[in-house]
Amino acid sequence: MKVFLLTLLGVVVLPRSQAEGPAEVHRYASGAPGIFANAYLVETAHGVVAIDATLTESDSKALRARLDSLNKPLRAVLLTHGHPDHYNGVTNLLQGAPVPVVATAGVDKVIRESDAAKELQWKPTFGAEWPARRTFPTRTVRDGESLAFDGVSFTVHDLGPGESHSDSIWIATGSLRAAFIGDVVLNGVHAYVSDGHTSEWLRNLVRVSVLSAGSPVYPGHGEPGAAGLLSWQREYLVRYRKEVAALANGRASLTDAEKATLATRMKEQLATDRLEFLIGLGADAVALELQGPGVSKPARLQ
Repeated sequence: MKVFLLTLLGVVVLPRSQAEGPAEVHRYASGAPGIFANAYLVETAHGVVAIDATLTESDSKALRARLDSLNKPLRAVLLTHGHPDHYNGVTNLLQGAPVPVVATAGVDKVIRESDAAKELQWKPTFGAEWPARRTFPTRTVRDGESLAFDGVSFTVHDLGPGESHSDSIWIATGSLRAAFIGDVVLNGVHAYVSDGHTSEWLRNLVRVSVLSAGSPVYPGHGEPGAAGLLSWQREYLVRYRKEVAALANGRASLTDAEKATLATRMKEQLATDRLEFLIGLGADAVALELQGPGVSKPARLQ
């Protein structure tokens, strides 16, 4: 189907004849091998818009199969942030089709600058499940810019550093109301804090609670829900920062024994082993962050 896009005041508008009909959100939830990452397929009257694309070869191929089952063309892939569990699968999702992959300039920059280092860090863990070829964004959008498909408008909000070095969310309005918030919330799994921006993340939670008011919330990990997910994530981060501060006692890192203690305490906050390894993984980054802005920090913590 030929699509004509008209850009007006930052909004991409489809012809009125294609802007009718219902929209439905389909969630693809990875299992433990894909670190429980979500991707979403928003089915509109005449096409599908994907939000994020999973981590592994198996999950991204299964996501593509889910897309094929809808029997509608993929119109765009919208990325929330630059962690591999959200963009690694784009290549398999596209299968060579000239579909725009859209992100903020900040997300695009993080992906391009960190992709090689992420592969070096994580390919030994994931082996053949790590996609050999990753597809980067092909179009960047500004904070507040909107893309419209069949009566659903997706507006991006650039959050800056948070769970990652550059976060964004996509708010859907029109015939669908939904907030696709990426890893602003990791529902029911332990959080990735290794990028060392938990203070900014806490501020982002406040901003996202305003931006997403009245909309169902679709997180990057775990079950979708309502605004209470944002409050839950805040409580988790506050507890994590408190426990790291107490254990570090002014130091920029924790010992292995202290990280084990941290894991025990955080499992009191969230009694699950889902992504438990992330608790200790991020401890040093947060201990360093808590020392304040005057302390010399690495240019980028992987």
